[in-house]
Amino acid sequence: MSERPEPPRRPAVRVTIAQVAASADAAANVVVLRDAFAQAHHVRADVLVLPEYASAFDPGGVGAEHAQPLDGPYVTALRERAAATGVAALAGVTVPGDDEDPRAANVVVAVDGTGALVGTYRKVHLYDAFGSRESDRLRPGPADAPPLVLDVAGVRFGVLTCYDLRFPESARRVVDAGADVLVVPAAWADGALKAMHWRTLATARAIENTAAVVAVGMAGKGVVGRSLVVGPDGVVGLELDDEPSIRTVDLDPVELRGVREANPSLANRRYAVVPAGQRSE
Repeated sequence: MSERPEPPRRPAVRVTIAQVAASADAAANVVVLRDAFAQAHHVRADVLVLPEYASAFDPGGVGAEHAQPLDGPYVTALRERAAATGVAALAGVTVPGDDEDPRAANVVVAVDGTGALVGTYRKVHLYDAFGSRESDRLRPGPADAPPLVLDVAGVRFGVLTCYDLRFPESARRVVDAGADVLVVPAAWADGALKAMHWRTLATARAIENTAAVVAVGMAGKGVVGRSLVVGPDGVVGLELDDEPSIRTVDLDPVELRGVREANPSLANRRYAVVPAGQRSE
């Protein structure tokens, strides 16, 4: 009796991490974007991840003056380069407000390898902490909005943004939507213990969700950089310093699934996560 052949092994998904130093010069940031895509395409990446505020950044605060619509120059270039290279992308941008609320919105856009804009996530937890007041300039996204999950080659990438990393419910909600990998574009503010918090929180979110974490920080003045990739077992496989850098890693879906089989903490959980407004009295 012949043995049944093993099913074909799904190849790893290749992710390029672009720890760039964006500025308030929107045109210059498009040049940086194009270079990041060129490097991702050169190594045959499947996904390119850029930080929060990749379209425009000011360490003194990002607001309406830095905003562009989703059909503006940055997202248009993002979509054009994705279509030209076949590389999907996740990037943080700032979009304008409206007559009802003129504050801008902090948004992560997801573009697939055809250049289609497949979804957006508006940052829910604004950085009103450690002496900062992000909500003075930006409006939060709705807590009950569907999570943003991008499917690339059978691996599902779920999105958080920067300060969201401090709220484990945000990560768990994305995992409940099917994410295998938590992607965290950030411009993590520098300061006492902040780099340690960034690393510790990224590792914790990986372990408690048995999910890989791809945390991509902004480089430059006032932010820590220090992008890292954490496996679902909590092992840090890549960690950058505070300088601009573009690096690429492979995520193996078989290994991701194996960790969840060995440590079925998601199956063993006894509590659900719901937005605050939906809690029963």
